[in-house]
Amino acid sequence: MARTLAKDHGDKRKAILKTAAKFFADTGYDRAAMSQLAVACGISKASIYHYYDSKEALLYGILEHHLTQLLNCIKAVEAGQDDAQIYLRNLVNALLSAYRGADSEHRLQLEAMRYLGAEQQAVLATLQRKIVTLFADAIRASDPELFAQNPDDLRPITMSLFGMLNWFYMWHQSGKGLTRDEYADIATDILLGGLTRRARSR
Repeated sequence: MARTLAKDHGDKRKAILKTAAKFFADTGYDRAAMSQLAVACGISKASIYHYYDSKEALLYGILEHHLTQLLNCIKAVEAGQDDAQIYLRNLVNALLSAYRGADSEHRLQLEAMRYLGAEQQAVLATLQRKIVTLFADAIRASDPELFAQNPDDLRPITMSLFGMLNWFYMWHQSGKGLTRDEYADIATDILLGGLTRRARSR
């Protein structure tokens, strides 16, 4: 007979993911020991293994949960608006908002995926591609004529936007300087202004 899950099973799993994300990011995934993580979580190592049967499974759980949340957040942005540029601006804002409180998970996404097996990396790469595709489609829609003439520009321009957004956590200090919303507007303005200039130069 299958064991009934405790009512707080999901909450405990999420708490382990959150604590482990910060511990792995701060310590370095390759140097982090499960015994040390257990201390950080305030539970026994056996309790962690009750939820995740390996360190690799735990890292995968962190990244799969993080990327799924990001994807769901930006998919929730209303599409089909009359102004494609407003839609793009709202996507950028939604992504930066989704990054709030997830700096550790984001760092692991950028730095630690290589420690996972090929199948796990493939699943995470699919989630990443879905996120990139949503942005690429929005960027294309913001200036369809430009990208019809220069389709090879779409990927580098899209990845340049992610370059502006993905390293935000490195320099931003919460409560100081620009807010996330303000920086989202700056990043979008830089992108759209660049598209306008590029279209003129062509």
